[in-house]
Amino acid sequence: MSIEQLDFSIKNSKNILLVSHINPDGDTLGSMCGFYSLIKDNYKKNCDMAAVSDIPVTYSFLPYIDKAKNINDIDTSREYDLVINLDIADIGRCADAKILFEKAKKTINIDHHETNIGYADINIIQPDAAATAEVLVEISEKLGLKISKETATCLYVGIMTDTGCFRFSNTTQKTMEYAGKMISSGLNPAEIYQKCYESNSKNLVLFQSYCVNKAQFSNDDKIAYTIIYKKDFEKFRNDGEDFTEGLTEKLRAIKTTEIAFVVKELSANLSKVSMRSRQVNIAQICSSFGGGGHKLAAGAVIKANPDNAVKLILEEIKSKNLC
Repeated sequence: MSIEQLDFSIKNSKNILLVSHINPDGDTLGSMCGFYSLIKDNYKKNCDMAAVSDIPVTYSFLPYIDKAKNINDIDTSREYDLVINLDIADIGRCADAKILFEKAKKTINIDHHETNIGYADINIIQPDAAATAEVLVEISEKLGLKISKETATCLYVGIMTDTGCFRFSNTTQKTMEYAGKMISSGLNPAEIYQKCYESNSKNLVLFQSYCVNKAQFSNDDKIAYTIIYKKDFEKFRNDGEDFTEGLTEKLRAIKTTEIAFVVKELSANLSKVSMRSRQVNIAQICSSFGGGGHKLAAGAVIKANPDNAVKLILEEIKSKNLC
C-alpha cells in the first residue's frame, strides 16, 4: 500500500524536496539523484534536492548532482507539498533540513536501515535490502517506471557502494539481479568503479595509511580502532574528498578483527564513531549512544572527546560481552 501512496503523493504534489543525509555516501546521493531522475522522466516534474553537508568530490560525476543545493541556499521558511528523505535512518540525520521535513504537507521516508522507526507519514523501509537504491529499483518495477541510463547510473552507485562492491554480507541474489538490470541500461560498471574507488588523491591515500599505521588493538586483537583528531585532517589537505570513507573496512579486513571502529573528533567534546564487524551486532552498541544502522555496519555521535569516546565504546562492548 505504501508504494501506491508514494505514487499518489508524487502525482498530487506541485513542489517536492528530496533530502540526503549528513556526511553523504554513495547510497544517499545515488538514491537522491536517481529518484530525481525517476520523477523527472516518469512524472514530468522537477524536484529540489537538498544536501545538508558538503558532497564528496568522488560523487561529482553522478547525473543531476549539480542540481543539488546546499541546505544553506534553500529557503527554510518554505512549505513543500512533499518532502522525501532517502537513506536517512533517523530524522536527526537530515540535520538542518529537518525543519523543511516537519513543515511539509506530506512526508515520505525511504530507507533500508533496521533501526529506522518510521518517522514519516509514509514509510517504505526494507531492512533486508542492501541499499536504499535497491529499494528504489523495486519501487520502480512495481510502479512500472522507466529507468533511464542516468537513473540506472545513480542507483547502481548506491547499490555498489553500500555492498562494498558486492563483497559485504548484505549482498543477495536480488541485489545482483537489480544491479544487472541497471547495467543493462548501457552503463559501464568498470568505469563507475574506477570513478568511485580508483580516483583518489595522493593526500587521501597518505592520510588513510597514516590512520591505519596508528591503529590500536584490544582483546587479543579482536578489536581494532583508530582515532582521527582535527589536527590529523589539517595535516592532509582534502580538497572536498571524504578521507574517512572505507577506513573502517580496512581495519575490519585484518584477519583477527571482530569489531573495527574509527573515532573522529568533531569538536572539543563531540566525536563521531563509524563501526563495522564480521558477525557481532554492533547496532546495539551504537544505539546505546543514540546512533544506529545495520547489524554489521553502524555509527553514532558521542558527547565526549575522542579519547573518552574510545573508553566509552570499549566499556560498552565489554558490558555486553560482545567480544
